Amino acid sequence: QSKGKKPLFVQLVLDNIWSLYEAVMKRDKDKIEKIVTSLGLKIGPRESRHADPKVHLNAICSQWLPISDAVLSMVCNKLPSPLDITAERVEKLMCVGARTFDSLPPETRELKSAFMKCSSEGTAPVIVFVSKMFAVDAKALPQNKPR
Repeated sequence: QSKGKKPLFVQLVLDNIWSLYEAVMKRDKDKIEKIVTSLGLKIGPRESRHADPKVHLNAICSQWLPISDAVLSMVCNKLPSPLDITAERVEKLMCVGARTFDSLPPETRELKSAFMKCSSEGTAPVIVFVSKMFAVDAKALPQNKPR
């Protein structure tokens, strides 16, 4: 940076994203076509001709940089294996608030071994773990949105 050069991340990632964004917002058809063909994307005519340029930008970015693939690969690469979890950690995850593991019903305590095995057998119990809950206005749910 001291010599006036851009950092590598800016050169390889951010400049490309900004040039795509700028081309779509300014409706530069030649530049958009060049970018789309160089990336090997297939953008439908409906998205290309849409009045809102953000629809076109979303169509390009969802194929070029799909967030679902990025998040899934990051989770697989960065999170520790569930098989490496300790017994104490399982007990903490199964207890809410000030409750102790010993105060749970016997059926729930039996799930500890299944939780630690992470078995995919048909006879293994299904365990669902909700890590965070937050309130959502009922009008924001998909089934309640106007069509």
